[in-house]
Amino acid sequence: MIEDPLVRYADGVRYRDLCGTGRMEPYEDPRLPVEARVADLLARMTLPEKAGLLFHTMLRADEDGLYEPAPDGDDIPHDVLSTRRLIRDAHITHFNAAPRIPPRRYAEWQNRVQALAAGTRWGIPVTLSSDPVHGFVDNPATATASTTFSRWPEPLGLAAAADGQLLAEYAEVVRREYRAVGIRMSLGPQADLATEPRWSRLSGTFGADAELAGRLVRAYVRGLQGERLGPDSVACMTKHFPGAGPQLRGEDAHFPYGKEQVYPGRNLEYHLRPFEAAFAAGTAAVMPYYAVPVGLGVEEVGFGFHREVVTGWLRERFGYDGVVCSDWGLVTDVRVEGVRWPARCWGAERLSRIERVRKILDAGVDQLGGESCPELVVELVESGQIPVDRIDRSARRVLRVKFALGLFDDPYVDPDMAERVVGNTAFAAAGVRAQQQAVTLLKNGPLPLRRGIRMRLDGVDRAVAARYGRVVAEPAEAEVALVRLATPYERRETGIDYEAGFHAGRLDLPPERVAELVREFIETPTVLVVGLDRAAVLPEVVGASAAVLGEFGVTDEALLDVLFGAAAPGGRLPMELPSSMAAVEASREDVPNDTESPLFAAGHSVSYRISRST
Repeated sequence: MIEDPLVRYADGVRYRDLCGTGRMEPYEDPRLPVEARVADLLARMTLPEKAGLLFHTMLRADEDGLYEPAPDGDDIPHDVLSTRRLIRDAHITHFNAAPRIPPRRYAEWQNRVQALAAGTRWGIPVTLSSDPVHGFVDNPATATASTTFSRWPEPLGLAAAADGQLLAEYAEVVRREYRAVGIRMSLGPQADLATEPRWSRLSGTFGADAELAGRLVRAYVRGLQGERLGPDSVACMTKHFPGAGPQLRGEDAHFPYGKEQVYPGRNLEYHLRPFEAAFAAGTAAVMPYYAVPVGLGVEEVGFGFHREVVTGWLRERFGYDGVVCSDWGLVTDVRVEGVRWPARCWGAERLSRIERVRKILDAGVDQLGGESCPELVVELVESGQIPVDRIDRSARRVLRVKFALGLFDDPYVDPDMAERVVGNTAFAAAGVRAQQQAVTLLKNGPLPLRRGIRMRLDGVDRAVAARYGRVVAEPAEAEVALVRLATPYERRETGIDYEAGFHAGRLDLPPERVAELVREFIETPTVLVVGLDRAAVLPEVVGASAAVLGEFGVTDEALLDVLFGAAAPGGRLPMELPSSMAAVEASREDVPNDTESPLFAAGHSVSYRISRST
């Protein structure tokens, strides 16, 4: 464990001498209520220091030191900047830093970051956050498929399992693994609803049923935070208010062609229900989405700029007084992997950067996600456009969370503990059981399979399958074919690699591919396993299959245990699977399970008995 050189004792009380006075200042006193500590620190801070609290940007975890990119003279900033510049000069102390390095190295790096922060004027500790890392989706803009953290099904799979005890176990593991490496805020849960079958972020939701999603959202928030925030908590940032599910044609609002959010079924209230569950659970923060609401009779501007939504709905209607953080990059164009990525300032494209910042603050947002321009906040105050008490309100909300998490009293973590906790045998096994429980049997014939069966493979690891049966190459030799198939999508090309991670567009296969698969499946009885990151449209292929299962993130090992009867599939569809693209296109984006004559209805599953001797 790192030795903290700032630790002192006064009257038998341990404290950290953060400002170097040699005495315990009120904000350093762990005995005082959070509000008293916040008030004392806020009164000491300059305007630039307060402005830094209003930003929550990207930071890169470095195995060997602190990330310090060489200046390149580019007029467009890169998406990740100098660690020292951000903390020392910009006074920013909230960072999204995905754990893409080994747990021990990440813990050591976070301790170096905290030591750097401890050397600033008030010693304000850093709060590290992360997008999800416990699943199978690997999209730099939304989630990381970690190879060291325990691996669980995507949230859509947890909705398929619909098991409160399983969700509680999942949340506890996430909390302990995050806490061990120093991640103190989860950029989640995603309280959006899976009402638009084509939306690329469907897998991050808890399905189409608002009641079930609300229960799971509440359980996740309580599991990470506890009854109240404390030193063992991981704070939650529930997203994306007021519900990002009803994207026009399922296109995503990260991109200009997906900026509209629509309500043809006038079903806004349905999408708010999971957020009400998050508020009841005490979520520490809320994130609005990028999208522009269309057809609601309100200003058509992105939710992060929207005063009626943030102040009128979130603050006043629901009485929410926690932190509101915008989604990433509403103000500044950045360069990502050498390509310019414009700000997602939908509806505010014609505003200057400083005008966008003002509109965001006027809306009632406390933190600007993915931005690092506190000098614009300072300019707005000094020019009289924003009163300083408006900055104080947001700074106070942000500091409350930081104090409640105990970061001022002990920001360091034990790298040995991180190595022992993250991905340990028990957590990994729990993740595998959850993967299997989420698997949903949609159609059955030959399952469970017998050991030793001759099988042809497509998309299944040969070495893994060989432990269960005899792998053959020719269809004529096979008794069964095992085929893993992803939900179809259309690749979009704008030059940004991130875009490849957003599976969007059509949900069906080209006709020639359908005909090819149907011929193969008729020739050899086929067990088809479909990865349901969206609502696949595969009626002909399903009809030709001997058995069909849906999965939401499962390894070959865990899947084959299910297919051969060592574990049982336990899921039910968390949203319907449409029967045609025409039905999808005719459905309403904001209404759950709205396609005509679905191939499989929401809640569908079949089951079979398993025998340990199979």
